[in-house]
Amino acid sequence: MPQALEALMVICFGLSWPMSVLRSWRARTAKGKSLFFLCAIELGYAAGIVSKLLAEKLTYVFVFYGLNLLLVAADIALYFRNARIDRRGGDDG
Repeated sequence: MPQALEALMVICFGLSWPMSVLRSWRARTAKGKSLFFLCAIELGYAAGIVSKLLAEKLTYVFVFYGLNLLLVAADIALYFRNARIDRRGGDDG
């Protein structure tokens, strides 16, 4: 049961990331995004992955941690792309 609840938590958190990445892609601006927040979330997912590896408890939940880590990494990359667009003064085409 604890593993199922952990999976539910990670899945629920993870549902928002595809939408966040899509919104970042379409918005083409870093305004309204917090790099600190994104990095804190990324660190949390990384810590969850390391915890699973150290405890040698690689279950299906591990996949969701990894997927969320990749989605947040994509959002961070888009933050930097969008910040560059902002510095250039607008739409970069």
